This record gives sequence, C-alpha cells and structure tokens, in this order.
Amino acid sequence: MRKMFKRSNVVNGIFVILILVVLFVPSAKAVMIQGLMEIGLFKPDTSAEPRGLLPAEGLSGIRFKDASGKEIDLGDLKGKVVFLNFWATWCPPCLAEMPSVNKLYEQFKGDKEVVFILVDADSDFKKAQKYMDRKAYGLPVYAAASSIPESLFAGALPTTVVFDKEGRVSYHGSGAANYASTKFIDFIRKLKGN
Repeated sequence: MRKMFKRSNVVNGIFVILILVVLFVPSAKAVMIQGLMEIGLFKPDTSAEPRGLLPAEGLSGIRFKDASGKEIDLGDLKGKVVFLNFWATWCPPCLAEMPSVNKLYEQFKGDKEVVFILVDADSDFKKAQKYMDRKAYGLPVYAAASSIPESLFAGALPTTVVFDKEGRVSYHGSGAANYASTKFIDFIRKLKGN
C-alpha cells in the first residue's frame, strides 16, 4: 500500500488527471490555449495575401441576422472594415480567442467605419448571448441568414475573415488567434486609412 502512494505515483496521477481535464473539458482547454496566446503563440498572420477567396458573385446576398431578426448584408457594408468571426460556445479555440476579440471590439466599438459580426455556428442566440453576458462581452451575435460561400467559411471553427473598405478579403484565418495584439490593431487601423 505504501508503494502505491510514492511521490512519483502521486505526481503521475495528478498529471494524468490534468491531461484528461484538458482533453474533455472545453473551458479547461480554452484556458490552456489562452495561456499560450499570452506568451505569444497563435498570432494572426496579416502579411499573407488571401487571394481568390471572394465569391465570384461578390458579397451581396451574404446575410446575417441578429436575435431580433434584423438582417445585415455584407454587400451593403462596402466602405467599412468588417471583422467577421464564425464561432460556437462548445469550441475551445473559439472560447480561447474570445477575450482578444472582445478587446479588439472595445478598441473600435464606437468607430462607424468598423463593423463586427460574430456568427454563432449553432444559431442558438439564447446560448450564445448567455455566454456573452456571463463573460461581460458586448460583442454583437449573429446567425447566418443565407448560404455562406465555402471560400469564406468551410466549417472550421473559429474562422475569422476581415474585409477592407472595398469589400476585399484582407485577412482569412482558421484557428484561435490573438486579435488584441498591437500588430493586429494596427492592421485594422491601416485598413481604415489612418
């Protein structure tokens, strides 16, 4: 019995339990990814040129609706920088990047030239809003109100697309990223023209 409670066995047991928690508890995995973001991993690459990502028919007709039923059409947002993020409450990388998305939103929420559209992949407004309220995020939640071209969203969560004022894709990334970095904030400012 004494051999079973040796220090190395206890440490190994704790380690196994921690790994299982990270594997099976989405919020624990999100916290781990957030920690990795804080040390500089998961930086969005704004230097890559996302070519050929626009749908051939343009952005008009790609619509999203909010909880009240109000619709927004990407084609109507020409002249604005658009931050479009596809996410879900059950997705650990989505939850991990959400604090940085919220910080970016707080930076630009009063700016009429920047629009944020956070698309809940499950279209469950109640669940998504409950998450936003619990975290005290002011992010606007939408659901898809039309088909979304695969060139913009192929199903990987999270996916973030940023359009410049001309409606061109300026950034397209899948997976968690730290959008509150100074480099990304400067990228949005550059797209705005200041």
